[in-house]
Amino acid sequence: MENVGTASDTMEEETKSGSSVTLTTEDGPKEAAAQVEKNSDERPLSEEDKQKLAKMLNERQGNAKIKSEYINYSKVHLRYGLVLSDDQAPRKAETASRPAESRDEPKSKRQKKARGMNQNRPRTRWIPVGEKLCPKVINGQECQYGDECRYLHDLKAAGAKRLPDIGDRCYNFETFGKCHFGVLCRFGSCHLTKDFENVVENEKYEANLNKSTTSNSLSIDLKVKLRKRRGTFERSDKFLAQLSNQKKNPRKQVGDKADVNTGAMKSTTGSNSSSLVPELSNEDGKSSMNIHQHETANQSQVVAAEKETTNQSSEDPGVSLVTPPATANQAVDSIAESNKHSSSGVVTDQDLVKLRKSEKKKLNVEGKSYLAPLTTVGNLPFRRVCKRLGADITCGEMAMSTNLLQGQPSEWALLKRHSSEDVFGVQLAGYFPDTVSRCSELVNTYCDVDFVDLNVGCPIDLVYMKGGGSALMGRTGKLEEIVRGMDAVLDVPVTVKMRAGISDKNYFAHKLIPKVFDWGASVVTLHGRSREQRYTRSADWAYIKECVDAAKPHPVIGNGDILSYEDMTAHLENSGAAGVMIARGALIKPWLFTEIKEQRHWDISANERLDILREYTNYGLEHWGSDTEGLEKTRRFLLEWLSFLHRYIPVGILERLPQKIQERPPFYVGRNDLETLMSSTNCNDWVKISEMLLGPIPDSFLFLPKHKANSYS
Repeated sequence: MENVGTASDTMEEETKSGSSVTLTTEDGPKEAAAQVEKNSDERPLSEEDKQKLAKMLNERQGNAKIKSEYINYSKVHLRYGLVLSDDQAPRKAETASRPAESRDEPKSKRQKKARGMNQNRPRTRWIPVGEKLCPKVINGQECQYGDECRYLHDLKAAGAKRLPDIGDRCYNFETFGKCHFGVLCRFGSCHLTKDFENVVENEKYEANLNKSTTSNSLSIDLKVKLRKRRGTFERSDKFLAQLSNQKKNPRKQVGDKADVNTGAMKSTTGSNSSSLVPELSNEDGKSSMNIHQHETANQSQVVAAEKETTNQSSEDPGVSLVTPPATANQAVDSIAESNKHSSSGVVTDQDLVKLRKSEKKKLNVEGKSYLAPLTTVGNLPFRRVCKRLGADITCGEMAMSTNLLQGQPSEWALLKRHSSEDVFGVQLAGYFPDTVSRCSELVNTYCDVDFVDLNVGCPIDLVYMKGGGSALMGRTGKLEEIVRGMDAVLDVPVTVKMRAGISDKNYFAHKLIPKVFDWGASVVTLHGRSREQRYTRSADWAYIKECVDAAKPHPVIGNGDILSYEDMTAHLENSGAAGVMIARGALIKPWLFTEIKEQRHWDISANERLDILREYTNYGLEHWGSDTEGLEKTRRFLLEWLSFLHRYIPVGILERLPQKIQERPPFYVGRNDLETLMSSTNCNDWVKISEMLLGPIPDSFLFLPKHKANSYS
């Protein structure tokens, strides 16, 4: 797709010459459109030509219907290269806008959309430790390592090399009374002395110390233990040991699922084979993951319960395996008897009985709006924005189980939770039950979450080809083991997110979802597309309804193509889904959650949208830092978000409400220059917006969106 300009192209010469871009908010659409036509072509289009272009746009499939006075006819003409009048030859600008080699190619090949990821996009330079200033010195403290510290300690030398400030107001200092980045802060003029010492407003700092907190961080001690593989996972080890024994000595399939709440095991039967799933806990109901000690599974409990179950089934093959209360009490007594050697003091019920599934904390999703786990753009600052705008449930970005077990800080950063996220979960992706169950136990022990989600829908090749993501839908044996393992080691509900199927012509989620609930899942989220389909065509909400009916009475959350409160209301009524998950709709229009709460269309102004972006950048500077490294990381994530945000069409410009998520607008001129700039599909215009909030870009700055479909290059 060619690099399409916007009405803001007329300001490029001023920007390149060093002068700032002044955005007016008083110009009407007709005056701005006339100016664009004058710059793009000396001869303006006739009214007859405009009428033909408007008719063509209305007939094009996938085009949003916008009011004719806002259409940029000149840009539309240059884009599609149409002959507008019978006696009018094609203008030179039509063919000059495309390279010669592109004009010689077949039409079908020229119009092929870019797909996949930009693998060669520039990466952030890694800064060696020897070039960084010691954090203790930044905060005015004495470094405990002295000369052995690998960081720099010369505060004045660092101050002499400071880059110029990009603003005179530091968000962190104004909010908390202290900026932890001191001399490195790019807004440091408001909290630095002449000797580059950091100023602290003690009263304000103490009052706002807990105003905005982040949990689920990776501590230094835990990182060292994980990297040295000194951790033991008692619940996971017992589950995996029982799973291994069951594979070695497979039993006949008997009856339905039976739950023996004895603290030792749970006898269950799946679709293919019966399984014994251990239920493990310590005195406080938390995961008994001991980093320093290693204890083997108590096999006597497993064997005793297995013999009891086998005897029951041999006496009466037709009887259900639902354990009566007397039998459960006998089992508890037998386990208490076997554990006498390890018990001291009074033995309570918590010592013997694990939380029943009915006693686990419930996840209420009825009628809720659920912000989807969004890779790259679903970071903590973005979730804070959506939470303020009305999102009910939030979830962290997809994290790989293996990377978490290895103690990678970049992966653990995906699990962080802000204090404003009252209902929060994390999403794990993995390939095998051992890594996923151990990682789940790790999260259960060290993280504050309300649920843990299993990714069974990721379509990217990197995950799919290894057997994870949507590939697990075709590996039902592994999927069963993973879900059962997560349910055995977690004290919070297990949720599963999946697609309708793998191939486009074979949907089978309706057969899989009831089994997933039997294996231990509390909620299932269904995206109404297959892996092959990706985001082509609309989501199949009729199929979601079929899956909801198959899963009753268990809750199913629907996902796909929600961009207005009308979409949510209609899909909930027609499908019977318990709630909705919103993904791209939140990226294009994060105030969608407000519209859902208030049941109205919000004609948000360009200045209000800019305020939301400013709020995001402030949260980013708080989360990633106000130094140069944190500033550029905030800019990069802001630009990734803008690659989706520009697709929004203002309500006042639309001819027909509501906007559909698959619709794209023709080139149009906004109600003011800022609105026009925000609608641009040009990466350079997104960079201009970032400069309005985060100052000028570095000389070597280059941005390419993560996804090729957003590059427009």
